[in-house]
Amino acid sequence: MELHPNLDPAKLALELSGKHLIDGVFCAAASGRNFDVVNPATGKKIGEAADGNVEDVDRAVKAAVTAQRAWGKVNARDRGKILSDAARKLSDHAEELALLVALESGKALRTESRPEGNATADVFNFFAGLASELKGETVPLKSTALTYTVREPVGVVAAIIPWNAPMLLMAFKIAPALVAGNAVVVKSAEETPLAVLRVIQILNAFLPPGLLSIVSGDGPGCGGPLVAHPAVRKVTFTGSVETGKIIYRAAAEKIINVTLELGGKSAMIVMADADLEQAVEGAVSGMRFTRQGQSCTAASRMLVHASLHDVFVEKLKARVNALKMGDPLDEKTDIGTVISRPQYAKILSYIASGKAEKGAVAHICAAMPTDSKLAEGLFIQPVIFTGVPTTSRLIREEIFGPVTCVIPFSDVEEAIRIANDSDFGLAATVWTKDLKIALNAANTLEAGLVQINQNQVAGPNISYGGVKLSGVGKELSLESMLEHFTHKKTVIVNLE
Repeated sequence: MELHPNLDPAKLALELSGKHLIDGVFCAAASGRNFDVVNPATGKKIGEAADGNVEDVDRAVKAAVTAQRAWGKVNARDRGKILSDAARKLSDHAEELALLVALESGKALRTESRPEGNATADVFNFFAGLASELKGETVPLKSTALTYTVREPVGVVAAIIPWNAPMLLMAFKIAPALVAGNAVVVKSAEETPLAVLRVIQILNAFLPPGLLSIVSGDGPGCGGPLVAHPAVRKVTFTGSVETGKIIYRAAAEKIINVTLELGGKSAMIVMADADLEQAVEGAVSGMRFTRQGQSCTAASRMLVHASLHDVFVEKLKARVNALKMGDPLDEKTDIGTVISRPQYAKILSYIASGKAEKGAVAHICAAMPTDSKLAEGLFIQPVIFTGVPTTSRLIREEIFGPVTCVIPFSDVEEAIRIANDSDFGLAATVWTKDLKIALNAANTLEAGLVQINQNQVAGPNISYGGVKLSGVGKELSLESMLEHFTHKKTVIVNLE
């Protein structure tokens, strides 16, 4: 059946309600139960999601096992062609997907959801082009033997995705897995199950039944059985440290490959010679204020040289105050909502804790929306804290909200020491005109990604992942696809 874009997100949400997509077809949960999906900008129900359990997971994995046997034998270039065609179809539906994810996540359409829709298709297109790179090597062992390696798919992959960028982070996982010859079962986040379901529906028009399925449900009832299923040979997860530890332990029982992209508490270091205007713009984008700070790489620790501290804070306040909070579907909106009532309460508790810190000053930025239709919306004004001790919870714990701390430092060594004094190690940025300082900092910072004088989202050709509690393994890039979604087999042929 030909799929046409549906630009009415409310109607599309209802059409997708209460469904898994297993073995190529929509189906209800085995339990017959659903749970509500809520628009965080209004507090109103927009649809339902199927409440999956072990029975749904088992059906999806068994279908994946069957489909993968044939898919793994398809010529890699042909797999790439199929994914390339699918990427073009996703591009055709990018605006529809953006509207839907804005509706269910509360992320502003113009600044966040539309870029996510476009980037999702780009990731599939990138990995489709890497299909021909799934090649092995010849190894000089001896003159009377031919020794070579081949890359083989791992089998069935479980992809457990978060709510903060659901379509894009799902693409990080399933695009390389499919190109490499694997089957995938996706477990969506409870808060954002609809846009990703639509993505899977679009992709299934190009793929064999069962190769790519998606189930929805909570962690214990759906995610746990998926990770533990004996036929699942790889787990890729983005989410909290606590859940990541649970998955790591479960995977250890089967001795399988795991990729975990977990929390972050990214440091942004502004040296005394930095271009101040450039650094302030980098702070706004790096803190992901337009996403309400809901990003693992959010620059929630801004280390600014003492000579620039006060003027940096004033310029940052002015820039953030210029951002408009409002209806996520309004093209004029810069900042939408946080994702859920529990997350809303958690962020407010951190803000209250920070205000109670001796010497701390909370700079509240951006005006709350005044539209009465948004009265129940989960809007939080961005907060820039100053005067917070480095022992504070605000500096040591991941808040995952629009809260950042500006911390003065006196020299480079102090800045690096503060930046590395964290349980996390996902990303960091350094702002300076001195190349020697920049490179020394990059070599010393304990982070999986370090950027100099910019704060951009990693491109699909760059390996992305953290150290310490920020996770294990890498996503994106050819290197990561080969390492995490294939096995290397060595073959020795005796020619005597």
